[in-house]
Amino acid sequence: MANPTSVQLDPHGPDWPLGFIKVVTPGTPVGVMSLVDPAAYNNPSTGTPTSFAAGPSAEYTVRAQQIIIQAYKPGASHGLQNNTGNIYITRQGIAGQGSGNRDDTGSIVFTLTPGQTLTLASAPLDRNVFSPYRYSIDADNAGDGAMVTLLIQ
Repeated sequence: MANPTSVQLDPHGPDWPLGFIKVVTPGTPVGVMSLVDPAAYNNPSTGTPTSFAAGPSAEYTVRAQQIIIQAYKPGASHGLQNNTGNIYITRQGIAGQGSGNRDDTGSIVFTLTPGQTLTLASAPLDRNVFSPYRYSIDADNAGDGAMVTLLIQ
């Protein structure tokens, strides 16, 4: 029997592995923060934080100096393996406008081929940092996804 997957709940970093973000249904993006804040309580676009997944509300929403996204999935027995197809890093669109998925080219920020790594990075000590709530992952194939790590400033 395989060990259960860890879910790190350390928003203060400096590193915060979010784990494997799995796309169950291609065309239905999954939020980068879905494993640690599934109800998106601390999403800055939803207003005042009300609760974090494992306890009280965060004082401030999560901000990352870097977001590292790797197009890998858990292997059949150990380690990681390449995805079967592409994954798409998307942004949520305005409600009622566009699907925000792999078919909505106005929402796609990056396309990663199997085994590719992307690092979204701002300048060190820059106030222009990334909200991980802004990004979702979609895939060509069910079961594909991405390993995501935040580097907190």
